[in-house]
Order: sequence, then structure tokens, then C-alpha cells
Amino acid sequence: MNDTGVKNPSADLTKLGFHHTTAHWNISREALIQRTLDLNLGVLNDSGALCIDTGEFTGRSPKDKFTVKDALTENAVDWNNINQPYSPEAFDKLQAKVIAHLDKQNEVYVRDVMACADPNYTLNIRVVTETPWASLFADNMFIRPSEEQINSFVPEWTILCAPSFMAIPAEDGTRQHNFSIINFTKKVILIGGSGYTGEIKKGIFTVLNFELPHLKNVLSMHCSANIGNDGDTALFFGLSGTGKTTLSADPNRKLIGDDEHGWSDTGVFNFEGGCYAKCVDLTEEKEPDIFRAIKPGAILENIRFYDGTNKVDFENVSVTENTRVSYPLYHINNIAVPSVGTIPKNIFFLSYDAFGVLPPITKLTEAQAMYLFISGYTSKVAGTEAGVTEPQTTFSACFGAAFLPLHPTKYAEMLGRKLKESGANVWLINTGMTGGVYGVGSRMSLKVTRGLITAALNGQLNGVAYETLPIFNFQIPTTCPGVPSEVLNPRNTWADKTAYDAKASELAVKFNENFKKYAAQANEEILAAAPKV
Repeated sequence: MNDTGVKNPSADLTKLGFHHTTAHWNISREALIQRTLDLNLGVLNDSGALCIDTGEFTGRSPKDKFTVKDALTENAVDWNNINQPYSPEAFDKLQAKVIAHLDKQNEVYVRDVMACADPNYTLNIRVVTETPWASLFADNMFIRPSEEQINSFVPEWTILCAPSFMAIPAEDGTRQHNFSIINFTKKVILIGGSGYTGEIKKGIFTVLNFELPHLKNVLSMHCSANIGNDGDTALFFGLSGTGKTTLSADPNRKLIGDDEHGWSDTGVFNFEGGCYAKCVDLTEEKEPDIFRAIKPGAILENIRFYDGTNKVDFENVSVTENTRVSYPLYHINNIAVPSVGTIPKNIFFLSYDAFGVLPPITKLTEAQAMYLFISGYTSKVAGTEAGVTEPQTTFSACFGAAFLPLHPTKYAEMLGRKLKESGANVWLINTGMTGGVYGVGSRMSLKVTRGLITAALNGQLNGVAYETLPIFNFQIPTTCPGVPSEVLNPRNTWADKTAYDAKASELAVKFNENFKKYAAQANEEILAAAPKV
């Protein structure tokens, strides 16, 4: 087996079972781009970014994600339709097949990278991929070690990524030909049958969501984070479409990271070294940081050009609505270096409430914060997905249910402890409708939302009067500098107050129905924070 590129002199793929393929170790980013072009696996757009197609899968496949069930995980993992069990024996057989498949390729690409910007929790990861662009994705998304670190690199986790390998469900115990399987004991992730790069990113996020809270007393979080000039850290939680990326990008604050973080006893740290942003309808006016980050080294996935050009048509969703771009953090100017912050001072839960019930800002108690954290509420509106014709509630535990190996109450209780220790403020922000349901009311003004968040960050909501919103028992400020007072109480924005009360009761029932599946493992403090209908 030939080796090319920069590697630790002791590194050797033969230990994994590779004997024939040529392994390219940590070759330059430019070489990976050129190799992708030479193999006709991608093209460059007009700003120099690499454009690739991920093939059959343009998103994650949650139903094909498995976790090996063994002595380490049997009593720790919350087994459900997200955390599906897979036997150690089947894993060993499938791993041997994947390695044999990769070993038959002319070449593979090996990337040594790290997760967790806090050196106390650094995770060394070796990523072996079939395509050069997947190796570039790993370099974009994870933390890039120095040459000195590579020289002494010992991987704790290994990812084997083989998109052209197809499982045989009857033999391999998978649901279909594609799979993503995590073995916490062997510290190996197998990805096959899918070229979607997000499986690599979210595989390691799932690993950290198990190891950090379960073994190291660090709260892992699906959130963005930024830090002010005074060193105050803020966290932003929110599901897709709630404004997490937009609102955490603040010209007056440095970005720590946009998606995955840990909260230790000493502060907050980014898990990643890059960003993986949605591109649909992207414009420089709406998302200047993302737009300007699309330059040489960035990877655009599943986009299409305007006819006869290499200029991206970001409105074109003929392949998928989940068009994406990955790029290293250093493609953004206003970032924290290193990607760490202090203990959070303010935490924002972002919800797009299509029912117009939730206030534009609410100060939460610790119990309410834990309850709403487990709930992870937002809503979908007509036109966002096929079959959605009227507003629908969406709940995703801890704002990231698809990546939680432990029971959601474990993360919520840890959050509760962190809040008690830190005294951090927690705010619920409605970035959705005001003055009525979707189709009747209007979307909350971005200017108003930014004004409320800025006031919270600056401490301007600490000394104002608050009133209680019935049913949800929310405390809402009666005034806020620079924001019209009439928008603060959502009931006041509805022409028909009786209709508001009915819709509020309806939403509260949906919250309570959703929470039933967690109630048995939730403590009394959390249960008491439920809305009262």
C-alpha cells in the first residue's frame, strides 16, 4: 500500500485491514479540490467554491442510523426510533465488508482532525473517505490540527465513509442499502450507501452528545454562540427556520460557532472548526457572512447554476431544498479565536410560532427553561414541506432530538444545574407570527427581534416591570427600549381577544400532549412548569 501526504510516521491503515489501496494522508486542501476536478466529481463556481452533488441522498437518513447495543450502551442509551440498536457481531462483519470495499479502490483519503476547541476535551478523529471532496468537508467542519499535532496524532475515533458501498439488508441487518452506525465501544463510525456529508458531521455530534454529558459532566448543546466585547457569552437554540444563524451573527459580537457547543465548568466551547449552512434563497443582503464565505475552499452541495454560467441560482431547488455550503470558520471575519467563551450570561430559545400565541420575548424561570428545552418547539407553515397546508407544531427535544443518545431529561436536568450555578438569564423569543395566526397576522419584525435581544444582552430588561401571560405563566416585559410596547403582550396584538385565548389553549394542549412521553422521567420541578389549560 502506497502512502502520500503528511502523516504521523507511526500512522498505518494496515491496522484497520487496509493492504492495497493508495492512501492520501492529510494532503493539502488545494490538492483535494484539484483531485475532485480531475475525477470529474465537481466543478468550480464563479467565486471559486467547489460544487459537488451528494448523489441519491441530499440529507440525513434518520431511519438508517443505528447504535451498537453492548455493555457500554445497553443501560445508558435511550433506545427508540432514533437510537436503533445494532448488534456488535453484525457491526464487526459490516466493518470488515466496508474496509474490504475501500481497500479495492484505487485510492482513499485520510484526514486527521479534531473536535472540541477546549483542549481539555479535544477529540482526535481519523476520517477515511472514498472521495476527495468528503475529505475536504471533514477539514472544513472539524478543527484542523497543526503539523506538530499531526506528527504525534493518535486517533480516538475513526470514521469510515464509503458512499458506493451498498449494504444487503438481509445479510447486514440494515433497513436498506445505506447506513450510519456508531460503535461507542470500538469508537468507530461506519457510513455507507450515502454521499451526504452531514452524516460525517452529525455522527461526531452524536458521539459528543453521549460522551461529554455521560462521562465528563459537560452539557452538549445544539446551538450557536457568540461573545461580546465585555466577554459575555450568549447561546442561541432554535430549530430550522427560527433565525438561529441570522440572530447569532451580530456585528457587535464575535461568533464562537454556529451549531454545536459544550458547556463545561469553565465556559463554552465550539465542537467544530467550520459551518454547514443552508443555501436555499441565499442572498448577500439577507446572510452576508454566509454569502461571502462561499469562496475557494468552500463546498457547495446539490446546487444548480443559471443556464450557461457557473453562477449559482440559490432559488433553484430542483435537486433538493436542503442545498448546503460548508466552509472553515476562518472564512468569516468576526469570529472568536480560539472558539471558546465564558460561562453563558444569556440564553435564547428561538421559536417560530405560526399561531401568534407566544410573546416576542419572555423571561423564563429555571423550571420553564428545562420544560421548554425538552419540548424544543417551533412550527411549520404552509409551503415549507409537501403536504403542509396549515400551521403545524413541531417539537424536537433539546432542539436536536435526532442526535441525542441519552434521554432528553438528562440534558435538561444538566441545563437546570448549570442555570442554578451560573445565574444565566434564559429568554424565549418568538420569531414567528404576531397579531394572529399565519395567514392573518404578520411575521415578527426582525428589527423588533434584534432590538429585544440587544436589550436583553445589555441588561436593559432587568429593571423593567413584567406582567404574567395566563395559561403559559410567562413573564413578559411591559416596556423595552426602542421597541413599541404594544407588541410585547401577544394577546393585545389580536383584534379578537377571545380567538387569541382559544388559540393559546389549543397550543398549550399540544405542548402537554407532546410532553407525555417524557413525563415519567421528568422531575417535579419540570412537570410544574407545564402550561395550565
